[in-house]
Amino acid sequence: MVKVITYGTFDLLHYGHIKLLERAKALGDYLIVGVTSDDFDKTRGKINNQQSLIERLSAVKSTGIADEIIVEEYEGQKVDDIRRYDIDIFTVGSDWEGRFDYLNDFCKVVYLPRTKGVSSSDIRAESRKIRMRIIGGLKTGEKVGAETAYVNGVEITDSDNTEDYDAVYIATMPEEHYAEIKKALLDGKHVLCESPVAIKRTDYNELKEIAREKSLILADAIKTAYSTAYSRLLAVAKSGIIGEIVSVDAVCTSLREGVGERGANFDGKQNSMCAWGPTAMLPVFQLLGTEYKSKSIVTKLISKEKLFDGFTKIDFIFENAAASIRIAKAAKAEGELVVTGTKGYIYVPAPWWKTDYFEVRFENQTDNKRFFYQLDGDGIRYEIVAFAKAIEGNKRSCNISEDVTSAICSVTEDFYNGKYLEI
Repeated sequence: MVKVITYGTFDLLHYGHIKLLERAKALGDYLIVGVTSDDFDKTRGKINNQQSLIERLSAVKSTGIADEIIVEEYEGQKVDDIRRYDIDIFTVGSDWEGRFDYLNDFCKVVYLPRTKGVSSSDIRAESRKIRMRIIGGLKTGEKVGAETAYVNGVEITDSDNTEDYDAVYIATMPEEHYAEIKKALLDGKHVLCESPVAIKRTDYNELKEIAREKSLILADAIKTAYSTAYSRLLAVAKSGIIGEIVSVDAVCTSLREGVGERGANFDGKQNSMCAWGPTAMLPVFQLLGTEYKSKSIVTKLISKEKLFDGFTKIDFIFENAAASIRIAKAAKAEGELVVTGTKGYIYVPAPWWKTDYFEVRFENQTDNKRFFYQLDGDGIRYEIVAFAKAIEGNKRSCNISEDVTSAICSVTEDFYNGKYLEI
């Protein structure tokens, strides 16, 4: 019996996929199809699959062509699979020609012609066609524009004509967010706004209702929330592996030239509260909830006129846990995240907000576990993908719930209302 194996993502299974599978099956007697996992696809730069792994496995199975279906989860698995299943022929589309010649040492390699004019990328781009305008600073615009290039179907436009765009990415000063978001929503545009979405909780609630009434997406742009490592961290923490969570401690700092000087020009510069507060509060609210019993804010202002804090520390008390965040633009500390549990703890090294690695640590160090996940760029591309999917499905991304966004706005509002102790 001649065994054949092939691999693919098989997102939005189409006629071209089916023809490729039929040709692969015709090469032998038994066909094994490897469907790539979501995490492995991300390591290969494929971040905008529209279907989950379960959906893609089901689609391949429904064709009835494959005799066996497996999941491809890591680099180098092809060699392992060829040996494990005693494969005679490895085959893949001709657009990969030459890429897998090294497998000739283990079996015969056959490159099959692709069906012209049909691709999942084209289908995704055709289904999306989201034109996005960036409102904000030049540097942010350049970064978002560069990252968007990795997302099929989302295009950046410079036009301010409302007929020329479907969505906006807002990166203005936090004090301007409310007006900018409200205008965009009333114009019928989806909004992805850098956090805090508003500096008043009531303003956010109003914007949220407008978005609902108009069936528009209003999303909170904290790129950390969309990274694979951070998402897995939340899942591991909530799984009970470290026991009951009793504390979350997050530190986010970044020294900026001139910011530490009291005579500096703070125009166009975000204070520590807005620049780092939302990111630092994210794991607190996502792990412990938003119903804290009390909080205290201690800050060191370097410009009372501009309400520019060089350093701020916020402590939260929950029913059965506590949390603390330290944020600064005129002070420096180790930017780590620690989630403390009754059985162990999770440690995320600096800079935790864009990490691809974290550890679960126990009293017995031999039980420690390490987790590694690919992070491409700063994570903005993952954020754009989630935003695009939310628009397609007309459903807000679950990465950041409305309760969490609201809680961030509420803490920010208290800071702006002077509810802090100055040091």
